[in-house]
Amino acid sequence: MGPGKAELLEGIRDTGSIAAAGRRMAMSYKRAWFLVEAMNGTFRDPLVEAAKGGTGGGGASLTPLGVTVLAAYRRLERLAAEAGTTELTAIREALAPQLSERSATAPRSGRPKPAST
Repeated sequence: MGPGKAELLEGIRDTGSIAAAGRRMAMSYKRAWFLVEAMNGTFRDPLVEAAKGGTGGGGASLTPLGVTVLAAYRRLERLAAEAGTTELTAIREALAPQLSERSATAPRSGRPKPAST
């Protein structure tokens, strides 16, 4: 389970469709189905129930376990972000400045720029 799968589950919950959830993420229908099948096979019970398409149309919804797993994952994300605030700040402060913030004459590699001809 990761952020992409959580987003896909939210899309299925919100749209009632695996295809629509995938489109919302610029993901192919095949890839969305693959991820749903992978999640359904990973947990003790399926996270997503899907009805076959056809003239009446198909559809998909989260199972009760899918709702529980999605909620637990989002809570875990919030807790991790709160617990790691100090570390994330230290990492951000250690990053190199953005290219647009660098001096136009400062070499990026530490080597002098070649002379213009």
